[in-house]
Amino acid sequence: MHGLQGNHSHSAVSFHRSKILILVVLSACMLFAFVLSAYSANLLPSASAASIARASTTSTAVGYPVKVYFSRVPDSLNNPKAVFPVNRSSPTIAVATFSIQLLIAGPTLSERNAGYFSELNSILTGPSSCSSHPGGPDFKISLNMKGSTPSPGTATLRFCRATSSPGIGADARILAEINATLKQFANIKNVVVLNQAGHCFPALGPDLCLK
Repeated sequence: MHGLQGNHSHSAVSFHRSKILILVVLSACMLFAFVLSAYSANLLPSASAASIARASTTSTAVGYPVKVYFSRVPDSLNNPKAVFPVNRSSPTIAVATFSIQLLIAGPTLSERNAGYFSELNSILTGPSSCSSHPGGPDFKISLNMKGSTPSPGTATLRFCRATSSPGIGADARILAEINATLKQFANIKNVVVLNQAGHCFPALGPDLCLK
């Protein structure tokens, strides 16, 4: 009888030890999964604008197909109005805004190796005046408006950050890229580009773009 009781007690202890061991293993697995997910989440905000542009080239099966018009060596150096389209996909119906965001992001690495470039990103400096919070938008687009005046078919792009251009040639290339990228959309026939202060970009004299 005592032998049977001893065996029973030993089995009960082993059973409890097994349960504790299983719980320890499960806890360790859950902790590892939590740490891994937290680490992955910290990696996401560090994605560059260029990586966003690359991602937009891989999602053509969903979203809205758009084109982004870049300058290209050597053609655009000889003729600033010469621009060349690359295919992208917009996840939002706000295709005009997203297309300009991708223009600012610039070409992908393979596209840069093929000679595509844009100076738009390099001219934007300082904080955004379109938001009271850090990291505000680089620009705003108003459809069917010429500046503050209603104008059907005209899109006004106003920079929210200060612009510092390296020269007349770069200004002309930037305007050509913006115009071609926005005019791909049927509802945009004319484009007005304004600097942060609301004057025609580039600010070389009278605001002729608003006439």
